[in-house]
Amino acid sequence: PPAHVIFILATTEVHKIPQTILSRCQRFDFRRISTRIIADFMAKICREEKITADDEALWVIARQGDGSMRDALSLLDQVITFANSSLNKSNVVEILGLTDRSLLMGALKALVERDREGSLQVIQKLAQAGYEPSLFATDLLESIRNALLIKLSPVDQPDIIDLPDSEIQFLRTLGKGSSEEELHLLFDMALKGAADIPKSSEPRIVLEMALLRMAAAPRLMDLRKLFSGLATPATSPAAITATSANLKPPVQSPAASPITAPAPPKKSQETKPPAERWFDFVQVVRQSEALLAAKIENLLYIGEQQSDNKKTILLAVPAKMAFLKEQILDAGTRKKLQSMIDTFFGSGYAFDVKSEDKTASASETTVSAQKLGQAIEKQKEDDLTKQVADHPMVKSATSVFKGSFKIKNP
Repeated sequence: PPAHVIFILATTEVHKIPQTILSRCQRFDFRRISTRIIADFMAKICREEKITADDEALWVIARQGDGSMRDALSLLDQVITFANSSLNKSNVVEILGLTDRSLLMGALKALVERDREGSLQVIQKLAQAGYEPSLFATDLLESIRNALLIKLSPVDQPDIIDLPDSEIQFLRTLGKGSSEEELHLLFDMALKGAADIPKSSEPRIVLEMALLRMAAAPRLMDLRKLFSGLATPATSPAAITATSANLKPPVQSPAASPITAPAPPKKSQETKPPAERWFDFVQVVRQSEALLAAKIENLLYIGEQQSDNKKTILLAVPAKMAFLKEQILDAGTRKKLQSMIDTFFGSGYAFDVKSEDKTASASETTVSAQKLGQAIEKQKEDDLTKQVADHPMVKSATSVFKGSFKIKNP
């Protein structure tokens, strides 16, 4: 062949080509062409051929090309032949039998704003125009998707949102009046309707019911904003009927913070009961001397004895752990423990360790430091639970949802 000839082997099933052929070829993966590029190229052709065509009309044809320049140009040729005049949006939509984009945008606006009357007008226009229900549902899905992407994108993303500037601006304005959650809800409802239409013997009725359900869907609100007084109840008739009688958000300042559990009031060591102070001391020792804490937490706390301006902490070693007495009374361990007691309790404190058999009557009425600690922790949890339950924002939540408050342990 001549030197200027290039052979291109085109296929949509490249995986079926043997590796022996692929290894001797240059591989190029052709992708869809953006709608904007196709529309601009068709506008250039129309100018050269002296054909008057609106930008919106060319966008409609380019969108039907579905990323293929060849298919788009074929449709342009057909439309020019049938139109016998300048190309505009209305005659292109009529020739190709497509959904009018203005009707589609009007339907989306009515659904986002929960405008039931507007939705009924859309249904009436759909019946009069005879649009294909499945095609309209697909276009509606794509429009909701575009609205969500535009709302989430800080800047335009032409590779993802392939729309004319007029539609991008319309969807951006529409998205400001709705939340991301609302758009997700509308998309899920439209997706279900689009899936039900092909399976029904009356696809038009299924489409109409799907639109009515979407128009009557409740408005979704941010609970954090609701409880902080930054949001107002939904304004749709259904939402007002459902919520106006019961929804009474508390008045909060705009800078109100999220719900946080209030910290329980701290008691000074001097005002705590002696048994609770000993338990706290064991926890402090655990942070720096885990081995020593493991020993003293098994001792029975009997109480404190006053003598000569000095208090002695009385401890008893359980009979099954008699070996602990010798270890704790060891000179080094005793000195270390006394130093910690002086630091925690203050000067004027000493401790005495006895065997359980010599203090049987006392040990029968006491619990180990570990059991005592568990009881104290349970009381702290109960106090904290009560304080959280009494928090104004928690009370508001239980009032709004007509429920009860309960902390569930993981």
